[in-house]
Amino acid sequence: MIVPISSLGLVLMGLTLDACGQQSAGSGLASVETKEPNSPNYKPAFAGQTRIAGTKTTTPYEGKVLTEALTSPWGITSLPDGRLLVTQREGSMRIVTTAGKVSEPITGLPAVNSSGQGGLLGVRVDPDFATNRMVYWVFSEPRPDGNLTAVGKGKLSADEKKIENAKVIYEATPAYKGNLHYGGRILIDKQGNLVISTGERSDLVTRPQAQSLNSGLGKVIRITKEGKPASGNPFVGQADARPELYSYGHRNVQSLAFHPVTGDLWEGEFGPRGGDEINRIQPGKNYGWPTITYGIEYSGQKVGEGIQQKEGLEQPVYYWDPSVSPSGMTFYSANNVPEWKNNLFIGTLSGMHVLRLVIENNKVVGEERLLSDQLQRFRDITQGKDGALYAITDQGRLYRIDKK
Repeated sequence: MIVPISSLGLVLMGLTLDACGQQSAGSGLASVETKEPNSPNYKPAFAGQTRIAGTKTTTPYEGKVLTEALTSPWGITSLPDGRLLVTQREGSMRIVTTAGKVSEPITGLPAVNSSGQGGLLGVRVDPDFATNRMVYWVFSEPRPDGNLTAVGKGKLSADEKKIENAKVIYEATPAYKGNLHYGGRILIDKQGNLVISTGERSDLVTRPQAQSLNSGLGKVIRITKEGKPASGNPFVGQADARPELYSYGHRNVQSLAFHPVTGDLWEGEFGPRGGDEINRIQPGKNYGWPTITYGIEYSGQKVGEGIQQKEGLEQPVYYWDPSVSPSGMTFYSANNVPEWKNNLFIGTLSGMHVLRLVIENNKVVGEERLLSDQLQRFRDITQGKDGALYAITDQGRLYRIDKK
């Protein structure tokens, strides 16, 4: 199925383009957000932190559904040969070709708790996968004392039917008897370390742990492939701080991506009612939850003191109110659509679209919403080996997004 160009509103004539082919900041397009904010009295800390001017892709492109046969897919990444490895929340992986052929479920993984927001979550393959066939994944691990975000590793068998010698290499303790806010994304950095996101498990009783340096909840974590704290982490050697922690003060991080030019780590996380954030992660920094937020409680009450800024706490690069629910994201580094170069693409859940953010000098200067007519909850997105974007949805679809 190919999404018609007209339904996407792909072509907008008369735009002013800069030398890079992107719309200039002075193109005069209104913000793509038209709904009233949940918190109209909360003001951004700087101009352009929210509701930036809209932008429109001028290159003709299409969103094509490759398959609808996946079951609650959550994470997607590329294999060296260009096929796609996809996790399904109930606890299995599938391999999908770029023609849409779906493999039988891959077995051999540890048990997951797939209730609530849990299950088999983010996935990446080793940079040396072609020779070692190693796979790394994040999952919600059931334990007698509750559930927690855990990291597993194992070898994909030669026949691609099972994960061999699967083992758990890291657990974000403490466990908690709840089924929300596991985080769950995973990246592999240039040093070969695993970068993991966790959530603060949602409830009022666990929220303060996002601010605790002696907890694995509400954090970005950096570990080796054996599950040990990575060298160079900001809290190594600090008393009463876990050496695996990289940043803290997070709510529920389902978005991680490295910028293709700067190498910076970018992150996206859910706010409650409003206050979804995009952050540029710096080691050792405190990103504020639940002390500061641009969101409010689901009840309509303020979160804590109801403040949005405090010295020593990082401001988001960008935020949304109302929420769009940013899930998996990737920077675009291909040449298929030149005007997308180095833009950030984010799958949104409640927003039900793919977000495109134009970023210059670490600031968002334009926002576009793609595939909003599809009414899909976009869970994750990755750039394939062929330069196309591949996005999965909670409803079981895999899309290819590329030039026509």
